[in-house]
Amino acid sequence: MATVSSKKTSKTESKSASNTTTSAVEGITIDCVIFGFKKESLEVLLVQHAEGESEGSWGLLGGWLKREESADAAAQRILYELTSLDNIYLEQLKAFTNPNRVLDRRVVTIGYYTLVNQEDYNVKASLAVREAKWCKINEIPNLIFDHNEILDFSLMQLRNRVRQAPIGFNLLPEKFTLLQLMHLYEEILGVELDKSNFRRKILHMKLLLELDEKQKDVSHRAAKLYKFDAEIYKKLTEKGFNFEF
Repeated sequence: MATVSSKKTSKTESKSASNTTTSAVEGITIDCVIFGFKKESLEVLLVQHAEGESEGSWGLLGGWLKREESADAAAQRILYELTSLDNIYLEQLKAFTNPNRVLDRRVVTIGYYTLVNQEDYNVKASLAVREAKWCKINEIPNLIFDHNEILDFSLMQLRNRVRQAPIGFNLLPEKFTLLQLMHLYEEILGVELDKSNFRRKILHMKLLLELDEKQKDVSHRAAKLYKFDAEIYKKLTEKGFNFEF
């Protein structure tokens, strides 16, 4: 009798686990924060929904996780389906699990983020959204659900990373001035940096190669040009550094 009871319990637990798995998969979404840098301005890509309960509202690029795909694959699919953006490296943030993040049902979302050069990509809004546009960080409207919270968290993550690895440096031209590099840091970090202090610290890292060239066709005094030392760049990307201002 004990053996039969054990089998019944096992079947019940199995059925319960199956139901739990089903409801969990159907309640998981993906939300992507796409930061874009253009002409010394940091922006984020937003979409205006064209259907459903959030019709007419602005939000991050998001969608449902399908049963047959991984979270990483879903993030790439959603990004492409909504905006035609493809082959973009996305880094996973974390799961956002507040039970009240969506009012009428339990939905957990997995956040992703990345930083790209806007000029390298052509954003095309799909039929599922009315519009897709880049919005400056200091002009973000009220977004659907907890998307403002997700955006704030991803911005904090980006700012932490830029202090620990040379991410975002690929947004600059091959040859650039120290002032251009400083403006990149200022825009991402949202702070005003001391020019002499920044120059001293960045040159101390030996990350840059000073070129025997200066700016051309500028109305002000031409500044020296630099480029990244590819070998040092690779090492710092892998090992990281502590770049406090």
